[in-house]
Amino acid sequence: MQFEIPVWPHVYGQPAGQGKIRSVPEDFIVKEHLSFEPSGTGEHAFLQIEKTGENTEYVARQLARFAGVRQRDVSYAGLKDRHAVTTQWFSVWLPGKTDPDWSLFASDSIKVLQAIRHARKLKRGVLSGNSFELIIRDWQGDKDKTLAQLESIRANGIANYFGSQRFGHEGQNVNKALGLFQGMKTGREQRSIYLSAARSYLFNQVLAYRVDQQNWNQAVAGDTYVFDQSHSYFKSEQPDQDIAQRLAAKAIHPTGPLWGRGEMGISGDALGIEQAVIERYPGLAQGLISSEVDMDRRALRVCVQDLQWRFLSDAVLQLRFTLPAGSYATSVLREIIL
Repeated sequence: MQFEIPVWPHVYGQPAGQGKIRSVPEDFIVKEHLSFEPSGTGEHAFLQIEKTGENTEYVARQLARFAGVRQRDVSYAGLKDRHAVTTQWFSVWLPGKTDPDWSLFASDSIKVLQAIRHARKLKRGVLSGNSFELIIRDWQGDKDKTLAQLESIRANGIANYFGSQRFGHEGQNVNKALGLFQGMKTGREQRSIYLSAARSYLFNQVLAYRVDQQNWNQAVAGDTYVFDQSHSYFKSEQPDQDIAQRLAAKAIHPTGPLWGRGEMGISGDALGIEQAVIERYPGLAQGLISSEVDMDRRALRVCVQDLQWRFLSDAVLQLRFTLPAGSYATSVLREIIL
């Protein structure tokens, strides 16, 4: 079976416009926000780096070479797009060593904005979120409808789909995951990418079903909910007025499965929905279990914080907003442009 990445259903109807993103790296600006403040002392040098047109792993390799350390002694919180201007954090383990002159690491595409010490290395995912400033060029479409869709996004959030970049070119990471489950040999890092793609695909399929049923942001009997901008969950067998009010206030969100071994954490109608979707993809579902990936949950809805927009001209639309860690700017864009 070969997987193709479908056009998952939109929340606010068909996008009312079309345009180009990433015409130049400066059209896609991303800034990471750590979930803590580095202490100022310790064996790990934390570096805030602005990079243009470079991928995260390349910068990490260059940092290791520059600092004279092993590649595994360089860490980062998350991968960032190459075709963009991104500000992100790296850590370099320098036990008993002084910092090199980080300004000498700079190049035409890399700037070191600040360096500060911390006691522990930077771990994946320890971000509070990412801020975005995006330019859509050659925009054309129904301006009034686009503005209405943006108002709806600001008021009600978006479906928390994994972005297309999670699945690789033409979705090949999902097919490679299937190959991995069938015995294909691969490196440790690639294995992690393929497993993530398989989980993301199954999550998006469950979310798409609930978008179609118009209950992606509503209570379903047996749902598990997550508090907004939190990793704290609770289950509710039967939705009540309190659940409805908290959903309306966007204080909590329904969740979907990050598939793996273990209990699904849901029951009733929610369980029936997820089982019906997952059973259509036994190769991916069983492969993840056999790969000893643990079950987890992810919010079906995400709030788009501080969303602002303006037309710089009739054909150029600028967006600014912030998303929590793990959510995708492309999932905002897909709601307004084709």
